[in-house]
Amino acid sequence: MAILSVLSGWAAALGDLVLEQRCAGCGSAGAPVCAACADVIGRGPWRCRSRRGCPPAWAAAPYAGRCRAVLLAFKNGGRRALAEWLADGLAEAVRAAAPAAEQISLVPVPGRASAVRKRGYDPVRTLGEAAAVRLRARGVAVRVVPGLRLARTPRDQVGLDAAQRWANLAGAMRVRRRGLPPDRGATVVVDDVLTTGATLAEAARALGAAGVRVDGAAVVAERGPLEAG
Repeated sequence: MAILSVLSGWAAALGDLVLEQRCAGCGSAGAPVCAACADVIGRGPWRCRSRRGCPPAWAAAPYAGRCRAVLLAFKNGGRRALAEWLADGLAEAVRAAAPAAEQISLVPVPGRASAVRKRGYDPVRTLGEAAAVRLRARGVAVRVVPGLRLARTPRDQVGLDAAQRWANLAGAMRVRRRGLPPDRGATVVVDDVLTTGATLAEAARALGAAGVRVDGAAVVAERGPLEAG
């Protein structure tokens, strides 16, 4: 039984190694993200369309095709290292959201505790921290401030229509009093995907209620309008 367990572990490790050498966007061999897919996920930044209650937001790519595949592999496929590719575009979106700021506080939207435990990491915070490293390398003073928490556990947003997403998140976030952004510099909320804007709007509401001005938001990808139903 011990030998079978060891062999099973080796097989799993070999499978993971093979998977990491295939592009998460298109499946081609050779790298976790090929050059063509890297270009797609770093296509922006561009200004996202306005959404009710949502701060001005910038995105690195559309939530479709190769970008969507890489993001899903990062969030749900256990491929945490893909943050290194996704963060390049996110860093550009952050800079676009606060172009003149000498100091920037990045506030990741909080994830559900059960999802974080299941994954073993917080995807949005991981992306924010990786983007901060890139911006610091360019001389921008950036800090990641996990200043938000969930006051209650909302439902998973997947499968909900626009109205249901807004109702699901209304009043769900609170600030962490010991983790508020400093008064100086710009505050930018960070998320992975922008759909209806409900998540960013709730984050901005919670921060605003604590006296924090939100200057903008940055996301890896923007999804098209979500139809009701």
